[in-house]
Amino acid sequence: QVQLVESGGGLVQAGGSLRLSCAASGRSFSNYPMGWFRQAPGKEREFVAAITWSGSSTFYADSVKGRFTISSDNAENMVYLQMNSLKYEDTAVYYCAADPEGDYTVPTSWGYWGQGTQVTVSS
Repeated sequence: QVQLVESGGGLVQAGGSLRLSCAASGRSFSNYPMGWFRQAPGKEREFVAAITWSGSSTFYADSVKGRFTISSDNAENMVYLQMNSLKYEDTAVYYCAADPEGDYTVPTSWGYWGQGTQVTVSS
């Protein structure tokens, strides 16, 4: 059974930082990309960032480029999302995802999901 468990969400003021963590278990994710998505109330789930498991390549949505950094720790089966210079519009539930097939920016391409962690940015 594959499990992805996110943590690290919370309430932060605009301009602040948070670090999200995703613990992967149940199988080896070697050679499989990992990603982060988010979903705000009343909006569709959107791509935030992705990383190859080796960490050699990273991809970001334009809205977070330069502010967010995705990284991985292969030994610990962990993926992180460092979020800096947070804005009110970053408020959403953030989801960790694994093992995409096809367009990694599309939620339906990903095979496994965590339960999500709430990030709230106050203005």
